[in-house]
Amino acid sequence: MSEKVVLAYSGGLDTSVSIKWIKDKYNLDVVTCTVDVGQREDLSGIGEKAKEIGAVNHYQLDAKEEFVSRFVFPSIKANSLYEGSYPLGTALARPLLAEKLVQVAEKEGAVAVAHGCTGKGNDQVRFDVTIKAMNPDLKIIAPVREWNMNREDEIKYAQNNNIPITVSKSIYSVDQNLWGRSIESGPLEDPFTEPPDDAFEWCIPAARAPDKPDYLEIEFENGIPISVDGRSLSPVEIIRYVNLKAGQNGFGIVDHIEDRLVGIKSREVYECPAALTLIGAHKDLEKLVLTRHELSFKSKVEEEWSWLVYSGLWMEPSRLALDAFVDKTQERVSGTVRVKLYKGSMRVVGRKSPQSLYQHKLSTYDRTSTFDQNAAVGFIELWGLPSRVANEKATQMNKDPVPIVKSAAPAKKS
Repeated sequence: MSEKVVLAYSGGLDTSVSIKWIKDKYNLDVVTCTVDVGQREDLSGIGEKAKEIGAVNHYQLDAKEEFVSRFVFPSIKANSLYEGSYPLGTALARPLLAEKLVQVAEKEGAVAVAHGCTGKGNDQVRFDVTIKAMNPDLKIIAPVREWNMNREDEIKYAQNNNIPITVSKSIYSVDQNLWGRSIESGPLEDPFTEPPDDAFEWCIPAARAPDKPDYLEIEFENGIPISVDGRSLSPVEIIRYVNLKAGQNGFGIVDHIEDRLVGIKSREVYECPAALTLIGAHKDLEKLVLTRHELSFKSKVEEEWSWLVYSGLWMEPSRLALDAFVDKTQERVSGTVRVKLYKGSMRVVGRKSPQSLYQHKLSTYDRTSTFDQNAAVGFIELWGLPSRVANEKATQMNKDPVPIVKSAAPAKKS
């Protein structure tokens, strides 16, 4: 009996070819594993297809609720936006997929796991690092990284080996889950070209969005969204509901130049209506309930948290330590945020919380204000003291006589 490898199987060209290729090169029996994280693909029959190609067993796992509760919700609490733009849709899913691969491999007694990542992107790092952190004894096989075949070579290989494939006619390469949709290739590889409308599925063009604004009221409890528009929904339902409403109003597109972990600058285009809406609402609520010092330090934590997750270091102890700080701040992040969606934009227009640090009696400019304006004079005197002393010293130093050394004048010619 041959030893086994567990392959992360999407049903696409790369991983379908991988089943046969791994068997031929490594003489391993291939067990396929498909994890549903809300990728909106028809997964029916995917196991039969894998077995038809040569897989000896297939696992199909529904991990949507787990993905949201264990990965998406912590990212909301951390306001995670890599380089200020990307809400880590793909980056958050990869450690979960890697974890499932390891679990299936241990159950099957496999000696290796395999994935379809290329040697050019970030996902290879996310898979490999997580797998090795969980089980360093497992061998990692990455066929696409190893075989050096282009798309035409893969199609020819499939045809020569009677591998059933469906060749997509789309010019785009797409990866998606509940938290976002990543779109690459085609005209998007020119950073000066505007993404065509046909690249998007979740967000309608802003020009075709409704002429009437749409409003959402999002309730948070300890930093986590628990209801929308007064409806208590499951974690997955909340993401889907906000995704639909924001996308229908043309909001949720990210188009930016991204620094990949492997050193390449790439033009990345994402659709993430729910992610941008929920993170934006959550961040606004934090401004209402956290102190200036908490917000200042948390912004540094958020940047580091996003970098660690983007870089495939979900299992890194420092990420867990940052989570402890974030979770402590979220104990007071409860309340409701009202957002306005209109023609491709999202704006927070209201917020309330029982933990609010906003006090009308201090902030108001009318006669009911309890703020002692006379106290501002002494505050300003002390606040500006270092600047005043520094500038006085600079002025004093500039007025001191500066010795001038004159060089001997050249003798005049007679």
